[in-house]
Amino acid sequence: MPSLRLLRVRELLKRAIGQVIHREFPVSEAGLVSVNDVDVTGDLKSATVYLSILGTADQQKRGLALIAQHRGRIQGMVSRAVVLKYTPALRFVIDDSVVRGNRVLQIIEELEKSQPPEQDSTDPDNEEPSENN
Repeated sequence: MPSLRLLRVRELLKRAIGQVIHREFPVSEAGLVSVNDVDVTGDLKSATVYLSILGTADQQKRGLALIAQHRGRIQGMVSRAVVLKYTPALRFVIDDSVVRGNRVLQIIEELEKSQPPEQDSTDPDNEEPSENN
């Protein structure tokens, strides 16, 4: 389990990166970007930023490319907002966990619809004749 300090740093970076992206990149250029999570190494020298970009696959690719292109500028702004001995080198990736989670829920819903309804054992009309009668 990560230390309390590491958890706080992750949350600070998540907020700061989100604020920089929302301030510097208009929705028309990068799409609607949200920072889902930040995974920081133990030595705080590198961080993986998980982004969710609302839009088509093409918009997601353009948004990720734009953000990756300006990684140095984003990292500089984050270093001014979050004071650390070392500012982690940022790496941006698309977080598809929400899409995968929705797909799993959709599959479960389809399975539930395809199964016949279970009969209630307390229903008196459903009783089987006993052998003692």
